[in-house]
Amino acid sequence: MAVKKRLSTFQTILLGFAGLVLLGAFLLMLPISSADGIVTPFDEAIFTAASASCVTGLVIHDTATYWSYFGQAIILILIQIGGLGVVTMAALFSILSGRKISLMQRSTMQEALSAHQIGGIVKLTRFILIATGIIEFTGALLMMPSFVSRFGARGIWMSFFHSISAFCNAGFDVMGTKDQQYQSLTSFAGDPLINITVMLLIIIGGIGFLTWSDVRTNKFKFNRYTLQSKIVLLMAAFLIVLPAVYFFFAEYSGEPVGRRILLSFFQSVTTRTAGFNTGDFGSMRGSSLGLTMALMLIGGSTGSTAGGMKTTTLAVLIANGLSVFTRKEDTQLFGRRIDSSVVRNAATIFMMYITLFFAGAVAISFIEGLSFQKCLFETASAVGTVGLSVGITPGLGIISRLILVVLMFLGRVGGLTIIFSAFSGPARNFSKPPLEKITVG
Repeated sequence: MAVKKRLSTFQTILLGFAGLVLLGAFLLMLPISSADGIVTPFDEAIFTAASASCVTGLVIHDTATYWSYFGQAIILILIQIGGLGVVTMAALFSILSGRKISLMQRSTMQEALSAHQIGGIVKLTRFILIATGIIEFTGALLMMPSFVSRFGARGIWMSFFHSISAFCNAGFDVMGTKDQQYQSLTSFAGDPLINITVMLLIIIGGIGFLTWSDVRTNKFKFNRYTLQSKIVLLMAAFLIVLPAVYFFFAEYSGEPVGRRILLSFFQSVTTRTAGFNTGDFGSMRGSSLGLTMALMLIGGSTGSTAGGMKTTTLAVLIANGLSVFTRKEDTQLFGRRIDSSVVRNAATIFMMYITLFFAGAVAISFIEGLSFQKCLFETASAVGTVGLSVGITPGLGIISRLILVVLMFLGRVGGLTIIFSAFSGPARNFSKPPLEKITVG
């Protein structure tokens, strides 16, 4: 009698995202999804669906002018599901239907949210869903005066679209016109209300659901936060302020001081997986593009709507380096010892992101005959699920687009999820091979 094999939690997450992308692609292919009532080719539809589901924001068609309201609604639903996670949204339907959530489902929810324990996972999921609705609705209300005053009744739809897109760190916008496509939020570069609201939505969505819960429980008593929350908050502050100072002095020198401050902080916030822009990245100096690529690869925090290798990964690698420099036996942060398995995972994630980022750029540059630096920017944006672009994505061929789709998918699902889903199974104990030392560095 054949034994039915259950999917592991990692395989469930992987297949859930893959199914979401395919379903989205088929819906976007429908004539009703395009503004001109035409059938969108599968390769173009799946690129858009992957970008929305993986909350990236890279596009080959201007969202506002190519897609109908139905198509834009499909994209927004994909963004919402992709931002919160397929498993979290599935849990929502179970909660609403009153069905009992099994232990297997709870385990999958734990992995999807990167929670440390399975206890209280349903309560945490319910809190995340309610808080998300409140935050996105508030963001839409704050932006509505600016959008409605400029676009009339359409501004209501634009307010909700951009609020959800910003909170989910997606970077999709519906600002384009027939005469000026792919403009993102550049026309609002001097609007404090839009800039500050979008930045707050990006930051809140990017710090992670577990950090929200920690802040809710312990309020402003920083010393009571978990080690992960302390790392997340300090790294977020560090990665927002320092790049903003750099952008202030290196770019936008011809702008008034107030507008220059908004531009600098917005670019610093958006580069870590959000994808909106209020300035022209194509006109930036090389050093600024290099910093932007580094920020895109770092991304947001674990268990958040953001992508990238995560701020906690960077913090662990820095702490490990400091422990080597100071000749400490263990990696330490805030007076706590970091397990060696966490350090190994961080090093593996870093290696995977750098490999995907570099290999993807080499392949696209070779296939398309484009500048290697521009290709590096697009692959960093894809694998970091950011969505910023120097303008080459719409003109790429099918193979290059497929490379970006793979990078977006791996960047959102996570490299370790791919590995663990492929090699899931019971742990095996083998005797250790003989030890022999080698010299590195």
